[in-house]
Amino acid sequence: MTTTKNIQILSKPTNTKIAIQGVNVLTSDGWLEDTTVLIEDGQFTSIDQASSPNGFHLVNAQGLQMLPGIIDLHGDAFERMICPRPGVNFPLPIAIADNDRNLLASGITTFYCSITDSYEPGLRSRDSARTLIDFILGAGKQVLNCNHRIHIRHEEANIAGHQELCDWMVSGRVHILSINDHLPPPGNQKRLSRYLNSVRQRSSMSIEEIEKLVNQVTKRRHEGDVQIEQLVDLAHTYGIPLASHDDDTPEKVILSQKRRVAIAEFPATVDLAAQSREYGAAVIMGAPNLVRGGSHLGLMSVAEAVKNNVIDCLCSDYHYPSLFYAPFKLQELGLMSFEQAWSLVSSRPAEAAGISDQKGKIAPGLDADFLLISPDNPFPSAITALAVGIASVYVTGQEVARYHIK
Repeated sequence: MTTTKNIQILSKPTNTKIAIQGVNVLTSDGWLEDTTVLIEDGQFTSIDQASSPNGFHLVNAQGLQMLPGIIDLHGDAFERMICPRPGVNFPLPIAIADNDRNLLASGITTFYCSITDSYEPGLRSRDSARTLIDFILGAGKQVLNCNHRIHIRHEEANIAGHQELCDWMVSGRVHILSINDHLPPPGNQKRLSRYLNSVRQRSSMSIEEIEKLVNQVTKRRHEGDVQIEQLVDLAHTYGIPLASHDDDTPEKVILSQKRRVAIAEFPATVDLAAQSREYGAAVIMGAPNLVRGGSHLGLMSVAEAVKNNVIDCLCSDYHYPSLFYAPFKLQELGLMSFEQAWSLVSSRPAEAAGISDQKGKIAPGLDADFLLISPDNPFPSAITALAVGIASVYVTGQEVARYHIK
C-alpha cells in the first residue's frame, strides 16, 4: 500500500466543482452514510444525504469511507530520505519529492516538516535548515502535493545565527517553534553515549570529533538563555505556536507553563502530561510508540496516556505509516472509539496548531483535505487497514494520489 509503485500522481482537473457521491463520511458529529459531499474551489461547501448537484464533476464513492486528512505536527523521517547512510546525502529536491509521496501514502495531507536547527554540522545544521526552508516554501510548491509547513526544532545550545532565526519568525517562514535540548547533561554517561551514537548515524564525524563538539558547545550553552526568551516572545508576538520537547521533570513543565507553551511534545510520564494539560498545553505523542507497543526510550506509552486521558494528538515522529495505523490500533485495543481516535490525527492537531478554521474536519468552509478508504467493515482493524487501506488522497479538493486496492 505504501510503495511508490502503487501510487498514481494525478494531473489537476480543470473543474473546480466536485461531488463525491455515495460515500460514508466521518464528521465531527459521527458518521453520515450514503452522502454527497460538494467541493468548490478547494473547500467543502455541503455535506448532504439528499443532494443531486448540477454542474459538478461526479465521483462515485459507493462503498468507500471519507476521513479527514491527517495533520502531522511533528515528523522528521524525511531526514532518512536526505541522508540514508552516515555522510551519504542525496539532492534535496529528489529527497523531499520522494518524501512527499511517502506522506501521501500514509494519508498525511498537512505536514509540519520538523527541521532541527542545531549546532551539529551536516543534516541538522543551520545551513541544512535554510536550504530545506527555501526549497519547501519556494520551488517545492510546484512539485509537492502534501501541504507543507515549517516546524523549527531549535536546540537551546545553538547560539549561532540568532538574528536569522528571528527574521524567519517575523517573516512568517516558521509555523511551529519547539524548544529542544538534546545536549547530554554533564556527567550523564548514558545520555552521552546515546547522543554520540545518534549523531554518528547522521554524520561522517568520528565519535572523538562528536565528543569534542559536545564539550565545546556545553561550555557556551548558557549564552543561549537570553536568545531563547527572545524567541519565545517573538512566537507569541507573531502567533507562532510554541512547543516544549521531552519535558521530564516538574520544573521543566513549570518553565513551559511560564513560556505559555501551546504544545507539549512527548512528556515523560502521566503526571507530567497531566501537569502540562492543566495549564492548557495540548499533549502530543508519537504514533510509533503505540504501533510498536511502547516508547523506544522506555518512557510513557501512548496506551498508558490514553487510559489516563492525558493525550490530545498523535504525530508520526520518525515513522509516517504509524500515524495512519494508530487510530485503527486504538479502536482494536478497545482504548477509544475509531471516531475519537481519528480526531487525534486530524481535528485535534488542527486545534493545537491554530489552523482549525482551515483544516482538520469535513465541514463546510474548510479545506477539502480528505482520504477515501476501502474497508471491509465499518471499523477496520489495524491489520485490515494494512491489507486494504487508502484508495485516494485529496488536498484542497484535488485528487493527488490514487492507490490500487485489491
